[in-house]
Amino acid sequence: MKLIIQIPCFNEELTLPATLADLPQKIAGIDVIEVMVVDDGSTDNTVRVAQDLGVKHIVKLGSNRGLATAFRRGSEYALSQGVDILVNTDADNQYCGEDIVKLVEPILKHEADMVIGCRPILEHSEFSPIKKAMQLLGSWALRRISKTAARDAASGFRAFSRETLQRIFIHSVFSYCMETLIQAGNTGVRVTSVDIRVNPKTPDHWTWGPKRLHFVFSFTPPF
Repeated sequence: MKLIIQIPCFNEELTLPATLADLPQKIAGIDVIEVMVVDDGSTDNTVRVAQDLGVKHIVKLGSNRGLATAFRRGSEYALSQGVDILVNTDADNQYCGEDIVKLVEPILKHEADMVIGCRPILEHSEFSPIKKAMQLLGSWALRRISKTAARDAASGFRAFSRETLQRIFIHSVFSYCMETLIQAGNTGVRVTSVDIRVNPKTPDHWTWGPKRLHFVFSFTPPF
């Protein structure tokens, strides 16, 4: 069983080392764990940092194409490398890497085809009240549209089975989070959620300000 951890990057030279260090080295039921960085046209030393830290797969887009394009290109590459499970995480070290174990477990047990890591939105001290409300409202709306029970529709911390990657096609250029959820829910893909943790923010760490709110309401419906 081969797991590839995909990390889309755009100018993440400062946070990428912490993100990579946080990833699990072994997972029960997984034979091979490999890391892939998808460089979305970074103008800093992101690629050099990834190379120096031993990242096996580096996919270079050449210019800034947007998160959805980075996800699609990374997924296509992962399929060409014989991936069985793809986990997508952010390069800003927002998500707790150890919780990748939680993401892949439902797929390993054949209980789900796509797993979404749900952040503790209401308890999160670094989310403003307005942002919490926006996230909850957006997730409620996407549950209705996608016909799934996803509790954190904007979360980019996700696991996909190989079969799911083969069935999903990304049309938009900015956010893949909503589009993949809608397609999954409307094509019979089994979607489940697991509770995950987030890492505390530090001065040189991740900044997930406006981009998360854009994820809630910006998507291109696949119909």
